[in-house]
Amino acid sequence: MIAALLVTTFVIAFVVASIVVLIFSKPIDGILKQVVPPDLSYAWARYLRFAIYVVGIGGGVQVWSFEKYLNQQETAKGLGPIELTADRWMLEIYNTVIGTLQSTAMILLVFFVFALIAVVIVRVFENRGGKTGNPK
Repeated sequence: MIAALLVTTFVIAFVVASIVVLIFSKPIDGILKQVVPPDLSYAWARYLRFAIYVVGIGGGVQVWSFEKYLNQQETAKGLGPIELTADRWMLEIYNTVIGTLQSTAMILLVFFVFALIAVVIVRVFENRGGKTGNPK
């Protein structure tokens, strides 16, 4: 039963991360094309998509939380592992979706903050270059 839960949470985390990648592909491509040269922007965009998958799945599939279904614990029925009921499945699926979204949101926040800083720096250097080239 634990193996089925692990596979299910992995698939759900992968699907959620894929949806995030689809939603943010165009903004990521657009920002990277402004900040880095076109030949590098493709590679950086691919790397960022890969990072979204890795971080999203890692945040969604919380393997260490499955220990409660294997280890002896004090339960209402006495000493034993926690039973994996339908309610627990729903809770684990919910935790998977929320964990994946939180992880991908954090990586995208970091990316967009650094991208904003990079765009500002690029614009400042473009304006300086334009001002020094046209003396009045």
